[in-house]
Amino acid sequence: MRTRRDPAVTGVVGPRPGPSRRELLVFAALGMTAGLPGIARAATPQGQLTWGVHVSLAPTWFDPAETSGIITPYMMLYALHDAVVKPMPGKPIAPSLAESFEASKDGLHYDFVLRDGVHFHNGDPVTADDVKFSLERYRGASHDMFKERVAAVETPDARHVRFTLKDPWPDFLTFYGSATGAGWVVPRKYIEKVGDDGFKKAPIGAGPYKFVSFTPGVELALEANEGYWRKAPTVKRLVMRSIPDETTRLSALKRGEADIIYWVSGELAQELQRTPDFKLDVSHTATWWVYFLEQFDPKSPWYDIRVRQAAALAIDLKNINQAITLGHSKVTGNAFVPSHFEFFWQPPERPVYDPARARQLLVEAGHPNGIDAGPFYCDAAFSNTVEAIANSLREAGIRAQVRPLERAAFYKAYSDKKLKGLIMGGSAAFGNAATRLEAFVVNGGTYAYGSYPDIDELFQQQAVELDHEKRAALLDRVQQLVHDKIVAAPIWHLAALSGVGPRVGASGIGLIGGDPWSSPYEDVTLKGV
Repeated sequence: MRTRRDPAVTGVVGPRPGPSRRELLVFAALGMTAGLPGIARAATPQGQLTWGVHVSLAPTWFDPAETSGIITPYMMLYALHDAVVKPMPGKPIAPSLAESFEASKDGLHYDFVLRDGVHFHNGDPVTADDVKFSLERYRGASHDMFKERVAAVETPDARHVRFTLKDPWPDFLTFYGSATGAGWVVPRKYIEKVGDDGFKKAPIGAGPYKFVSFTPGVELALEANEGYWRKAPTVKRLVMRSIPDETTRLSALKRGEADIIYWVSGELAQELQRTPDFKLDVSHTATWWVYFLEQFDPKSPWYDIRVRQAAALAIDLKNINQAITLGHSKVTGNAFVPSHFEFFWQPPERPVYDPARARQLLVEAGHPNGIDAGPFYCDAAFSNTVEAIANSLREAGIRAQVRPLERAAFYKAYSDKKLKGLIMGGSAAFGNAATRLEAFVVNGGTYAYGSYPDIDELFQQQAVELDHEKRAALLDRVQQLVHDKIVAAPIWHLAALSGVGPRVGASGIGLIGGDPWSSPYEDVTLKGV
């Protein structure tokens, strides 16, 4: 089974070919209704909102060029920067800095027309040259794919950009506009003046908020950009404050030191629900999985599919889901691809918890006393989930030692292929089934420690297939093979639980599909403002 959504026309579900040239033009026109220069401006921005963030704040997330295949950088990007096209409420890809775009009938050319009169925070105009520079400078997730597939970027004048592809690429817009940071635009003149390090110390963007100050790892302060093209923010100042400890975050929310906090779980989430004037916002975001890093090594126990199957059967997802996310997470059985993505394939059966069968499989694989699985790495913000999974594995004879790492360090080590043992991986990055599999499963993927030839072959076939139905069938088969080979043990489509205080009018949480953060920030409000 699969869910199909036409990436050009939101809300159309069912079998149909990819977006036509006419549909792209219609979609562009619809996107323009999100806000145009010249509409009535709101009153002068007022007040401050403070977020209690569950991770340490890293300056790499201020630079679109370093965007990895996870959702965290977008917490900052949607405030500081703007993109040619990007996900917006109700639209998986909406025109932003571009007022319109169209694709040629042969799929080899994409033309974008930039909005007139849009400026970066330092007053420099946003031009086609900045768009070209931003793509050429991009070094984040899937950057090699752009180098391999984009033949040329032309800028006939300051407002027009043309991308010419070497061959038709059905997912060009998805990769450019949502799955990567390649379409987020930075000011060429400023970066050439201050350099990459200087840019991260004092980033200049074209987004709804301007950089004010940053205390490394601790706090980011932003101020409203009243000239933002879509609409002026109503909140004058935004503060993102790192509060890694969950109990401390909840206390800060209750004392009014934070207005919104991310990642509240278990008993603390229940406590928040019982507290008058506070609410728990639920949005579905990342898919999570247990990845067997050494499954491609014939000398490793994980090379045997029976051992990987044992691990999948040993995880008590129902009880862990209830304990951590109050049962709100979705257990679909698809390890990597969330159910709201285009080309999502639904496994015929949900994951089963069967520790007795898990132990039997270990015996059959030659491990009657179980196995020592070594380190089990995770994002420190979710160590409680990994502790619960490790306990479940241990009961079946799979002994692993939890090793939490701060988020930026975790994903850097993950992508640098420096880890051993197990990983609880996850991603809420935008995109579709193909973009997610490209990053985590296929040969050369940013986070893939190995691959399987049959999966790679099918993936390459779908990457150039222009017929929507044929492509959907190929991606179904890829996801089925990933499931059957147990490349990873699926956990869930995470329910991100956030706490919202009484001063908040609109939190912005859940407005953009799959994004757990408050966004777009210009839509966030204080009560009475």
